[in-house]
Amino acid sequence: MSDQPATLRAQQVAQTRAALVAAGRRLFGENGFRATSVDDLAREARVTTGALYHHFPTKTALFEAVFLQAHTDLMTASTRAAQGAADGIDELALGFEAFLDGVLAPDLQRILLVDGPAVLGLARYTELDERYAHAVIVHALKAATEAGTITVEDPETATRLLLGALTRGAMLIPNSADPVETRHAVAKSMRALLSSFTPSRG
Repeated sequence: MSDQPATLRAQQVAQTRAALVAAGRRLFGENGFRATSVDDLAREARVTTGALYHHFPTKTALFEAVFLQAHTDLMTASTRAAQGAADGIDELALGFEAFLDGVLAPDLQRILLVDGPAVLGLARYTELDERYAHAVIVHALKAATEAGTITVEDPETATRLLLGALTRGAMLIPNSADPVETRHAVAKSMRALLSSFTPSRG
C-alpha cells in the first residue's frame, strides 16, 4: 500500500506529459513553433502554464519532445515497410520511401523539416535526426555487406551520407509545387545511391 501514492503520482506525471506532447504535436503541426504560445499549449493540454513549465522548462524543450515522438513514429513506419524486402538495398530503399511518404503530411513537414532545424539548431537537429536511424542503417549496411549484396567499407560514414541525402531531399518536399512528384524523385535518387554500393560484376 505504501507504494500506491507514488505509483499514482507517476501515472499523473506521465499523463500530464503525454497531454502536453499531444498538444504540441497538434499545435506545432498546424500553426508552427513561432505562432504557438505557451498559453496555447497549456490550454490545449488542459493544464496550467505552471504545470507545463514543471515538465518542460522552455517551449523549445516541449518542441524537442514532439520532434522526437514524430521522428520515432516515422522510424517505426519505415521499419515496418522494410519487412519482407528482397535484399539489403531494397530494405533500406523501402524504409527511406516510407519516411518520404510520412513527410508528405503537412504537420510532419512543419515539425520535422521546416521548424526542426530552425528551432533546434543544426547540431542538435542532426543529433536527434541520427539518434535512432543511424544504428538501424549501419546494421542494415553491415548485414547486406556480409551477405554479399553490397560492398560498403565504412558503414558509419556511408550511413551519415545517406541520412544527409535523405533529409536534404525530404526538405525539398514542403516548398515543392508538386510534393508527390518531388517525393518520387527523391526516392528514385536514394535508390540510385544505394544501388551504387552493389559490387561490380566481372
